Amino acid sequence: MRDVVLIALFAAITAGLAIFPPLVLPVVGVPVTAQSLGPMLAGGVLGARRGGLSMLLFLALVAMGLPLLAGGRGGFGVFFGPTAGYLVGWVFVAVVIGALVERFWDGLNTIKAMAICAVGGIGVLYAVGIPWSAVVADIPAWTALVGSLPFFVGDAIKCYIAAVVIVTVKRSYPIISGAYAA
Repeated sequence: MRDVVLIALFAAITAGLAIFPPLVLPVVGVPVTAQSLGPMLAGGVLGARRGGLSMLLFLALVAMGLPLLAGGRGGFGVFFGPTAGYLVGWVFVAVVIGALVERFWDGLNTIKAMAICAVGGIGVLYAVGIPWSAVVADIPAWTALVGSLPFFVGDAIKCYIAAVVIVTVKRSYPIISGAYAA
């Protein structure tokens, strides 16, 4: 039962991050939102399995039409637009960050947690999102990559915020422990 509550909680936290208004960059049309912080937190605090499940729950709710994305967007149609790869990538982000946090749990500090968030929250997310954007926009992958560079600074800031939260939760109320830690 505890796992179900935690999974639902982090789906709700990700939904709550939509409150911050998106900043749409004019060239690429993909909004800069606070919501990509959600999968980083979910993986880093809950671990790979529960973090990934929380993002699957969130995306299922979006697909059912709930307006949980930044700007009040929702519905199955969002999975066919230029942001769909990034949305689907959230599951992978949570799983990768969660697996890495579990792996490095004993020596985890803010620097390591930030590096883990950068690998998952930037590397993995861009690896899934950029190719999808290129296909949907019918542009070369290189163009999509260059178009995503303005997002890097904001994503790096979100990595730092997530790292601080992950390490703070680890110290004060560790959720990943025992069977979940590698």
